Amino acid sequence: MTEHRHEESSEGKVTASIVVHNTPHVQLDKVLDSLSKYPFEKIYIIDNGNNDSLAYCAEIPGIEYSKVDNRGFGAAHNIAIRKAMAEGSKFHLVLNADVWWHGDVIAPMIQYLNSNPKVGLVAPKTYYPDGFLQYTCRMLPSPYDLFTKRFIPEKLKNKRMKRYLLALHDHDYPLNSPYLLGSFMLFRIDALKETGLFDERFFMYPEDIDITRRIHETWKTIYWPEVSIIHEHQAASRKNLRMFGIHFFNMIKYFNKWGWISDPGRKQINKELIKQIHLLEPGKHQKGRG
Repeated sequence: MTEHRHEESSEGKVTASIVVHNTPHVQLDKVLDSLSKYPFEKIYIIDNGNNDSLAYCAEIPGIEYSKVDNRGFGAAHNIAIRKAMAEGSKFHLVLNADVWWHGDVIAPMIQYLNSNPKVGLVAPKTYYPDGFLQYTCRMLPSPYDLFTKRFIPEKLKNKRMKRYLLALHDHDYPLNSPYLLGSFMLFRIDALKETGLFDERFFMYPEDIDITRRIHETWKTIYWPEVSIIHEHQAASRKNLRMFGIHFFNMIKYFNKWGWISDPGRKQINKELIKQIHLLEPGKHQKGRG
């Protein structure tokens, strides 16, 4: 694998964290190779797994490897974020182990953040490996949206899902979205200091909705399509009954926190979001899915 290059950026310290859980080393090496194209101050690898197959990461320059008890995705990233804060980072990247990209996508995003001080979180355009666009900026979900996405046949849910997934938004245009998927989230540390880190009550799944929403209340949370990444998106809860149960239980926690039927904040935020939508021009198509 490509060895991580370590030097401090002139635009402020930038750190990153990856949470792994029995992740194949070939997959992890792929994202580390992508990260090596930018001079991160440090990359934190937080290992929630039950074996030591990734312990070799501790020997890679610029990487701090930690083996921890599995308390969930957000809790593990919080370990790294707190360390990044203590070391004076200005920006921190949270990403999955199943993403990668070509070239340097980080430098343009850092430049964008430095030029737009009201932006607290930015995420790139994302594709599946087969070339389909992944809808990573979305409306805040209602219980009905998530029930529809999971259980209603495709032909019956098409209109509702297009609205929730913002499928009619031309994804060549940026958007101040209240929900950005957690596969790649580049945070301004000041925004995290103000609004708080990942809510550790969520073991996994809704933590990205929750943290984007909280930051969105006082900062801009931007889908920014000037750069793009590739995300394999395993969608484990669709294939594994145990993971489905974790997903279901944690979404109950999310709606208990923010509201089920009554959530005035969700209604107002989504109303403002719809005003920003840049509709696809007639004849223009984008192959995408959620």
